[in-house]
Amino acid sequence: MAEQKRADYASTRPQTDGAWVAAVEEGSPAWEAGIEPGMRVVSVNGVEPRDLIDWRWEADGGTCDLEVFDPRDGTTTPCTLEREPGQDWGVDFTDVLFDGIRTCVNACQFCFMTMLPPEARASLTLRDDDYRLSFLQGNFVTLTNVSDEEAERIVTCGLSPMNVSIHAITPEVRRSLIGRHADRGIEVLERLLAGGIEVHAQIVLCPGINDGAELAATLDWAEARPGITSLAVVPLGYTKHSRRFNRSYSDDPEAAREVVRLIEPYQRRAREALGITRFQLSDEFYVAARLEVPPAETYDGYPQFYDGIGMLRSFLDEASLVARERPGDLALVDERLGEKGLRLTLVCGEAAAETIDVFARLLSPSGRASVTAIRNDYFGGDVNVTGLIVSEDLLAQLPKDLNGMLVVLPEVMFNFDKLTLDGDTQERILDELERRGARAIVSVTSPTDYLDALLAALSS
Repeated sequence: MAEQKRADYASTRPQTDGAWVAAVEEGSPAWEAGIEPGMRVVSVNGVEPRDLIDWRWEADGGTCDLEVFDPRDGTTTPCTLEREPGQDWGVDFTDVLFDGIRTCVNACQFCFMTMLPPEARASLTLRDDDYRLSFLQGNFVTLTNVSDEEAERIVTCGLSPMNVSIHAITPEVRRSLIGRHADRGIEVLERLLAGGIEVHAQIVLCPGINDGAELAATLDWAEARPGITSLAVVPLGYTKHSRRFNRSYSDDPEAAREVVRLIEPYQRRAREALGITRFQLSDEFYVAARLEVPPAETYDGYPQFYDGIGMLRSFLDEASLVARERPGDLALVDERLGEKGLRLTLVCGEAAAETIDVFARLLSPSGRASVTAIRNDYFGGDVNVTGLIVSEDLLAQLPKDLNGMLVVLPEVMFNFDKLTLDGDTQERILDELERRGARAIVSVTSPTDYLDALLAALSS
């Protein structure tokens, strides 16, 4: 499974209804109007905002009329905001959705939520399928729960691009994979494409279900629709808790190579006709097939980077760039490790170990740097990405004696509340590693970020 920039699982904070103000920039129009954190915007130009889209749409001009509720005294007060051209209103909200999240109506065979451990906290099982989060945050949605009015809003407001999961095009295969609402998703998708909405599409490929001839049929369908400017094919991922699946492409190198061979003609035609590759395979397929990941130019600027498309290639190219442009900083890391008598280990999931090891060897040709790949026993199955590392696996597999070690944890294993998927805190994990004798830091898993974090840690 591919690397992710950040753990994309639910916050532990409860969602609140309404446009609640989280922060106000000093000196901004909102600050001048007396708006403060903890207040709620009731209306914008007479419209009750449902989400950040409504806020941006209604407050697009040089002035806007608000009604603001203050919970301290229960009053609602009108006010007018004015701004200069290009100036921001200076207000941030606690959430991008003000009326609650749209949940999934599907019964997808491959839904990861159905494969979670029974003790997983409730927030992890929230199955969102909200078209607004597709536009605002890049989430993939099926469109099966989108009403006619909502489809019209997407087109009218130009909510483009949208990230849409297709999975299969043959109606019976779609219904088998997704459930009884499957046809609605394609109906809405066709409407959006006709309305000029750009779409980044996705297929979760399940062995024996939507691969082979069905994959070819789906690619043919997408190829005929220029509004689909990229299409990512990602493999099924399963855990030991799955009742339906016990294998995927990571278990079958030849099956992975077949997928690579099937998609290559579509990529070639797109490059010849459009100058872009358009049809992309996730990194997992190349790793499983034991093939080198393609060069950067085939990724079209990485439009689906956070779907695991091109992350390994991006890391390798960035490592080469750092080696060319910052050789002195690389040498300084190795020098300071030696001076302090430290050994360095970069923690990651098994999927990324070979790629990250390339950078570890650049960091320390003397051999002071290494990679520690954490096996995911918590989820099991074929789960092996860095973003799904949990505390219990990490602490069980790292040595009890870490004296003389500088341990770099991947930021992506923590959510925005700095929690792991098994509910441990970043603070407690760092404390435990230090109790074992390590110096421990957290870093984004990119060569530049690694290098900056290490220089900062080794300067003290």
